[in-house]
Formats: sequence, C-alpha cells, structure tokens
Amino acid sequence: MARENVGAAFAGQTSAAMLAAIRHAEGAGVPAVWLTTGAGPDAMTVFAAAAPVTRRIRMGTAIVPTFPRHPVVVAQQAADIAQIAPGRFTLGVGPSHAPAIETRFGIPYIKPLEHLREFVTITKGLLQGEQVDFDGTRYKVHGKLAYGADVPVIASALRAGSFELAGEIADGAVTWLCPAEYIRNVALAAMDRGAAKAGRKRPRLVAHAFLGLTTESAALERGVQESLSYYPKLRNYQEMFVAAGLPEAREGKWSSRMVEAVVIHGDDVACAKKVDAFLAVSGADEMILSVMPTGPDRLVSLHRTLEWIGRL
Repeated sequence: MARENVGAAFAGQTSAAMLAAIRHAEGAGVPAVWLTTGAGPDAMTVFAAAAPVTRRIRMGTAIVPTFPRHPVVVAQQAADIAQIAPGRFTLGVGPSHAPAIETRFGIPYIKPLEHLREFVTITKGLLQGEQVDFDGTRYKVHGKLAYGADVPVIASALRAGSFELAGEIADGAVTWLCPAEYIRNVALAAMDRGAAKAGRKRPRLVAHAFLGLTTESAALERGVQESLSYYPKLRNYQEMFVAAGLPEAREGKWSSRMVEAVVIHGDDVACAKKVDAFLAVSGADEMILSVMPTGPDRLVSLHRTLEWIGRL
C-alpha cells in the first residue's frame, strides 16, 4: 500500500474546531480525514459542513454507531454529503460497545453482528437507489430515497466474526487499535472467508493506529492515558489483544508491548519508518493515523501532526 492512502483522524471539543482542523488538513495535503461519533461532535454533521468548503480531501466516518440511529436516516445523511462532495465520502458504521450503548443511550446491546448485518444491508440498498423491502429481526424497512449516491459502506471490525461479516456484506472493514500482525493473520483471513461466502473478492481493509510525534516517554505516557485509557477496560479489546499474542491485556491497562503494537511514536524519521512497517506487515489497503496530541499546546501539536501526515 502506498503512503498516499494514509489519512488522519482527530478529536475536537466543538464542531467549529473540527471543521477548522479538516480545512487545515486539506491545506497540509492530508489525503483523507476520518471522524468518530462519540461524546463529542457528530461526524456526519461536521462532514456536511466540511463538504462545501473543501475540494480534494476525502472524508470518512470511523464510525457512526448503529444502535442509536435508523439506517434510513443515516443513508439520507450520507447521500446528502455525497451530493455536495461527490466521490469523496465513505460511510463507516458499527455497533460500538455495550458500555457506551447501554449507559449513554439506555438501549439494550443485543446481538451486535445481527444488528450490523441488517443495518448495512438496508443502508447499502438505499444508497444504491433501490426500493428496499426488508423485514428482519431488528428492522422493517419499506421505501427508497429520493436519490442514491456513490458511497462505499464499510463496517467496523475488531474480532474475527466482525471481519468475516464485513468481508461478506460490506464494501470494506475498518479496524480500531488492532496490531499489524493481528490484521495480517486474523482480520484478512476472516475477510477472505466472508468474501468467499458471497462469491466475491475481499473488499478493502482500512487499518488504524495512533500517532504521537514525540521522543519524550513522559509525553507519550500522558497521551496514552488521555486518549486511550478506556480501551483496555473493554472485554472485546482485551480478547482482541490476547488473540494478537498480548495476554497482559486482560489486566485492563496498557502494557509497553501493547503501546508499541498500536501507537506509532518517535521523531519524524522514526515514525515514517514505523508507518511503512505497519503497512507492510498488516497488508492493509488504507490506514488511519489518529492524532495523539503531545506537549503543552494541543492545537500546535495537532497542526504539526497533520502537516507531517501531509508530507508522507
């Protein structure tokens, strides 16, 4: 995979800050920007604002949680963004995790892969301009959009079952904090199995890692605690790391080996080498580098990191 398929992700406190960062990223030559939808700004809303004020940068959600949203509404939003920024938007969706869905929204987190299968099936049909008549376990949808759009729909994946599902029904899979070896040995093999079920070639895989441009161990440790402390507490992430040969993940905290596997850090030259190594080992088709701000000024760190990604 070439470096021109390496994009950036970042978090922001406000939608205005996110929009400004997207415009800075485009000016810096970053080829693609990816946004999550968690407790902060809504990614779809931010991209709707970014679409008319950018010209080249590709945009993708990684991801929009499916449980709190209806697939018809998400398909409408995706089609509208694509109308304004044709050929530049990818819709990434996924079930998120039980603690987030059940605590924040009060929605039972039941059979997430079944839920994701139905959501992706409906959304893809609507975006293709089809009349969708779907009577499933989770959704019953009968209708179509006023217009379709050329929007790839990719699915989040963490364990083998979700990668297999993405290989079978989606236009790709997007990982989150999966080590390169795990992607090569588990993710791609599972996607191949899913694609074989559907009688097609494996769709694209978008890999993800965090990026901290720092040589200071204390700054790196602060960045990991500020940005990533949540993930080792989640059982799905623990078991993914165990399957990747990192059994200490069951302790619920970051080990130095876990950090080395999914956080690219060091000076500019070292980080470029680590990106190349991650791409070579993982076999991914694209890559997202999530900006881990380091140092006293988060905005300066964000801009410097975006400019570094643009120079790749």
